[in-house]
Amino acid sequence: MSKIDTQGMSLPVDPNKKEWKIQPHKPWEITPRRCHTPQMVKELKILINEVLDEREGRFNYTSYFDVDKYKYYVDEEEPEYKPNKGNSYLRLDEIQE
Repeated sequence: MSKIDTQGMSLPVDPNKKEWKIQPHKPWEITPRRCHTPQMVKELKILINEVLDEREGRFNYTSYFDVDKYKYYVDEEEPEYKPNKGNSYLRLDEIQE
């Protein structure tokens, strides 16, 4: 056969052609998938650190998950979560992402 036929779309192949160039390709970049969204990761970090603070007896701030304390109206910004800086394992810059 003088051509490679993929559903009749390829051109005839010339076996005498010497101008074929092998084109280098980068390896395929794969982005890993995660089970949790960035928002879920943020909340899990907060939860774990609150549990650690409670276990150590250092839980003396309002829990992020106490939703009654964080109520707000539609035209307002959501109140900022502020763990106790000195006692929490969680740094504020990690939360602000």
